[in-house]
Amino acid sequence: MALKPKKRGGINQGLIILSGLIFLIGAVLIYLFILRGVFGRFNESELLPSTGVIKDVMYGPKPTVAILYSKYTENMLPQGSTWLNDNISTWKKFLSTAHYRYDVIGDSTIELGQIFKYKLVILPGSKSLSDKEISELKKFLINGGSIFATSGTASYSDDGKWRGWSFLSEVYGLKFTKEISRDEFTKIHTLRGGLPITANIPAGFPLRVATWDRPMSVEVLDPRTTQASFWYNYRLQEGLSRDEIKKSAGIVYGNYGAGRFVWMGFEINSVIGVQEDYVYFDRLFSNCLDWLSYNPIAFVKDWPTNYSAAAVLVPTLSKDVQNINNLLPILRSEGVPATFFVDPTQAELNKGLIQTLSKYGEIGSIEDIGYLASVNDTINKLNDYNTQYEKLSSGETTLESITNTPVTGCMPYYGLYDQNTIQALIRSHYKYIFTDSLTDRAVPKVLVRGDSLILSLTKTGRDDYEVIRDFGLTDPNFQFYTYQEDIDRVLFEGGMYTFKLHTDYQCKPENVGVVKKVIDDLKKKNYWITTASSLENWWARRNYVEVRVAKRGDTRIALTVSNPGTMTVNNLVVQVDMNAPAQDITMSTEIIGTKKAKYEYDKHARVIYIYINDLEAGESRTYYLDYYKPSV
Repeated sequence: MALKPKKRGGINQGLIILSGLIFLIGAVLIYLFILRGVFGRFNESELLPSTGVIKDVMYGPKPTVAILYSKYTENMLPQGSTWLNDNISTWKKFLSTAHYRYDVIGDSTIELGQIFKYKLVILPGSKSLSDKEISELKKFLINGGSIFATSGTASYSDDGKWRGWSFLSEVYGLKFTKEISRDEFTKIHTLRGGLPITANIPAGFPLRVATWDRPMSVEVLDPRTTQASFWYNYRLQEGLSRDEIKKSAGIVYGNYGAGRFVWMGFEINSVIGVQEDYVYFDRLFSNCLDWLSYNPIAFVKDWPTNYSAAAVLVPTLSKDVQNINNLLPILRSEGVPATFFVDPTQAELNKGLIQTLSKYGEIGSIEDIGYLASVNDTINKLNDYNTQYEKLSSGETTLESITNTPVTGCMPYYGLYDQNTIQALIRSHYKYIFTDSLTDRAVPKVLVRGDSLILSLTKTGRDDYEVIRDFGLTDPNFQFYTYQEDIDRVLFEGGMYTFKLHTDYQCKPENVGVVKKVIDDLKKKNYWITTASSLENWWARRNYVEVRVAKRGDTRIALTVSNPGTMTVNNLVVQVDMNAPAQDITMSTEIIGTKKAKYEYDKHARVIYIYINDLEAGESRTYYLDYYKPSV
């Protein structure tokens, strides 16, 4: 019998299976590697789709927000009133713009305990609630839910009887102080800076709120609640600033149990004004939603490193110019600079003095560019463009020839400026204008004209003309206490304090000692005491920096910091409110070779502070913050 020839080159099934397993394992590892690169740390169990994810894919995600349409509250309104419906329509619009899915619910939904499927419950002007609703809302908060409310929540029972402020006191930690009068059509409502819900809004920005709904003013009594704004207007109202600010909170946020709340003492459709008001309120609203939804919030802190606020000393040579010599020993012993302002004509008569002053800081120009024709005249009688340019340019040349140093700042004699002034300042190579105008913020404002910009530094505190001349406060202790009130207010806002003093008042021998007390108080309260030009140099850079933050999975936050400006930025502090418990935080970069940054984690506040240097013009950096969730 002939033997069959042995087959050559046959297929080895075992080898194929082994190769396939190797390729499969390699593919899985590569897939996991890619996932880790995108989402950071994760458990393999998280890769398996849950029933909730499957339902979201099939039927669309379920609403996470509930808006209460309170019939109990509607029953208290005049017959035919559309007030509640109008408010809820505004909430719908804002939520839709912010891409939140919502349901409109009734009182019975809360009473039956059917709100626990939502993450956030909105109570728009819900003054009348039943006892059962109050009980369920408290349970909702205690178990980790969030509430966004306006006005006097639950101050009336479901049958319209007065209940009082117990809900505000127990849940929000507040004490009612007063309702805002309708004497003014609108009321200024000042926002604090440096808070997660006011992120990327200028410190001290005044929202304009209509008074037709009688907004509420409260005082924060509980440390778990943070005051984010105040109604008190120090420019127009009497009283001690510290006390009045404390008693006039209009927006607060905090915790109750495991849950969170934001409360506003006014309805959101009461915000009126120009486009800027709506832009910043929209930002405020979005920040509140992010905070209540436990989304990360990031912003660039207003001042370098860890400073809480900024201060500029502005001695002005008016009458009795030699009194400025009384100030110099204080500046020398305290080691702080000042920004001196002088009329160029006066400077020519006191060249030696001006040269001495330039060693203690910098010199700015006081220029007469026009005035108000009369006290009751509302039209500024300022010079035309050519006249202003000639004066500004000539004054700059005069002072620079005396000091042999650049002069970059100007102060109009009457504190007024117009569009011609801005153009003339830019053409004359000034960097900032210092004005007595009381504007809409406690921080500098960048005025952009074409490819050029100039910084507007405004009056944020009372000067010695008011304190000594107008108030008649000759006692140095009373002078210091008045200045200190403004220092505390600006610190609360997180803004810039301008200490303007004159040679014929605060610089007199009997008054100048107060300046040392002011400087010591600023240092104690962590103010950055600097010159106007240094502040301009910082702000012009910081103002360009942009930050974006987003969650990547459950344990990674992606932070992008960009500098679209034309100058390198240093000493940046980016605050990232994680809004989630975290441990074992590590930082990496998206692209190999990206400059690393130092960071600190405040475990109690759940905030990461990232310190960034050498952020070059046009540069963008993305940092990944990875962490583990603590086990419960």
